[in-house]
Amino acid sequence: MSIRILSKLLFIPLVFLFLNTRAAGVDTVTIHSGIMKRDIKAVVITPAKYNKSSSYPVVYLLHGFSGNYADWVTKDPAVKALADQYNCLIVCPDGAFASWYIDSPVNKYWMFDTYVSKELVAYVDDHFSTIRNRSGRAITGLSMGGHGAITMGINHQDVYGAMGSMSGCMDLRPYKKDFAINQILGEYDKDPQSWLDHSATGMVGKLKPGALKIVFDCGSDDFFFGINNAFHEQLLAAKIPHDYTVRPGGHTWEYWSNSINYQMLFFRRFFDKQI
Repeated sequence: MSIRILSKLLFIPLVFLFLNTRAAGVDTVTIHSGIMKRDIKAVVITPAKYNKSSSYPVVYLLHGFSGNYADWVTKDPAVKALADQYNCLIVCPDGAFASWYIDSPVNKYWMFDTYVSKELVAYVDDHFSTIRNRSGRAITGLSMGGHGAITMGINHQDVYGAMGSMSGCMDLRPYKKDFAINQILGEYDKDPQSWLDHSATGMVGKLKPGALKIVFDCGSDDFFFGINNAFHEQLLAAKIPHDYTVRPGGHTWEYWSNSINYQMLFFRRFFDKQI
């Protein structure tokens, strides 16, 4: 057999292998928010084996302060492979530049808690083949998105069964003049109780032991490290089971790109009822 014929025979199975190799689908969708009366974009990542005849769990993955819905797929493209690896959908909402994923008590133009946990979840369930209950939904995010994931998880325990945070700001009160939080909550001195009530640390009393599967982490060099440790101690005191991890690293994409791998494994175990 000549070398030329042999090379053609080897090429044929490689062609079939290429044709049968599928990658995760990445779609940008536009959702109309009735509560905010505007259109908002989101990224939806579907696994390579996505088939409408099956139902898939969904991880809602939130961006941080000053980011947008496309942050995860542009700054950490490897996140798309996690949808394949764990055979789930990953949905990346837009939380605006500085919404903090809060229903603002001072400005009804900012109602991102309701948008994400009600309007977006309803859209995803209507347009994709999903597990339409809390056993198939998890929510997590980085920084501002970590705050949003924890607070929305607590506020909507009927919607999500698991929640997480990466480098999240668990207590908004130390940042009275930072990160545009006062545009969402008003000036701290006028209503300090509102700042506590809208912080993760002020919501722990709404949790019952085992009601939600909880995972969060923070880098040891992160400026939010102290408030993450304090939140961990608060959960311990309230006897709320959770996984908390400290790793070397700061408030960076290098850290979050590593962290999301561990959190996705945690959520897959939740979906499979292993935890």
